[in-house]
Amino acid sequence: MTDRVIACGLGPAGPDLVTGETAALLAGDRPVRLRTSRHPAAALVAGAPSYDATYDEAESFAEVYQRIADDLVAHAQDHGEVIYAVPGSPRVLERTVELLATRAAAGEVELDVRPALSFLDLTWVRLGLDPVEEGVRLVDGHCFATAAAGQRGPLLVAHCHNRRVLSDIKLAVEDPPTEPVLVIQRLGSPDEAITEVAWADLDRSVAPDHLTSLWIPALAAPVAGELVAFAELVRTLREQCPWDREQTHVTLSRHALEEAYEVVEAITAWDAAHGTAAEVEADEHLAEELGDLLFQVVFHATLGAERGAFDLANVARGIGDKLVRRHPHVFSPPGAAGATHAADTGSLTRSWEEIKRAETGATSVMDGLSDTLPSLLWAHKVLRKADAVGHPWTAPAPTEVADADDLGERLLALVAAARDAEIDPETALRTAAGRLRDRVRAAESSG
Repeated sequence: MTDRVIACGLGPAGPDLVTGETAALLAGDRPVRLRTSRHPAAALVAGAPSYDATYDEAESFAEVYQRIADDLVAHAQDHGEVIYAVPGSPRVLERTVELLATRAAAGEVELDVRPALSFLDLTWVRLGLDPVEEGVRLVDGHCFATAAAGQRGPLLVAHCHNRRVLSDIKLAVEDPPTEPVLVIQRLGSPDEAITEVAWADLDRSVAPDHLTSLWIPALAAPVAGELVAFAELVRTLREQCPWDREQTHVTLSRHALEEAYEVVEAITAWDAAHGTAAEVEADEHLAEELGDLLFQVVFHATLGAERGAFDLANVARGIGDKLVRRHPHVFSPPGAAGATHAADTGSLTRSWEEIKRAETGATSVMDGLSDTLPSLLWAHKVLRKADAVGHPWTAPAPTEVADADDLGERLLALVAAARDAEIDPETALRTAAGRLRDRVRAAESSG
């Protein structure tokens, strides 16, 4: 007997939708392997070995699929033949069968693929459309950002089996559809469901499972493939690179600080090169440093996702919501509750601080001001916040500054004077700014 894998499909739902040919294969005496037992039709071969444990053990889907293919080839070579049963059809979004086909082309094993009913057949009936006439694009939810890049719809997205996949899909779309999309679940089963969902609620309002797909009739703009592809790359590094696997929020903190400083340095270089022949190179350098800082943001979001605490979508949504709340002069319709008119940047700063204090419940404008900042930046923030609440600092002597060069020289002179007097300028400035902070807090408490 030749070394052969016979790939067959369990159909989209229960045993009643399994073809007669597949049912006969599964009822025979040849060994059967299930890609997963988490499928209604798997009851036809109850107790047959499955690869469910591989999903739990492997660190990525790519590793899962490769290990399954390796095991099936080895089993066929040892025993001559094996029946491999997969959900749906073995030729619809079935990566393991693709890998087996590659191994068959290399002469390692023979692959015999049997036809089966796919979830697609039921989907077109339920949606009442002809996919050819409508020009539907079928996309794997695991690689939505890259597979759907540049597409405007209609799209049918498969393998939407958990909230993380739905969240990644939602984040990948730059201009979300204004009309609801359809979450399609368990077609052909007694509990099948098709639910209209607003795009903003895509990863919140339904509980996805292994028989969940997503129908997107149209997209207003192409998918932000680069950003989500980058997030996937970071996740791959976290799974497969020994250094990345060891990192925590704490161990990464110094890198975030270093990258932020390097962005500032690149901005300074860009400012010096602006309007000169070196500006193009300075632009490229700034973009590179911003990318390094973005890596830190995405890495921390990846760590948060591993704990189920937050992911990149939560980070983006959170800052987006906060910016909308703190810019009522931009986003609130005229006359709406909370709408304000921004006369100048000074009134904007005061409005920002008032909204921030109302959100956080802070009792002082100084609350939440991190004292881990470098003293010069910390002093700048203290001065700005004091001015925002009507307690500007008055210099003990005239300090008018002619320009940036003049200011730099004066600061350098002060540092030199501190050095001569054996005074730590960092500590001295931090202490002075701290006294101003305490005076503002006392004034707020008393009045």
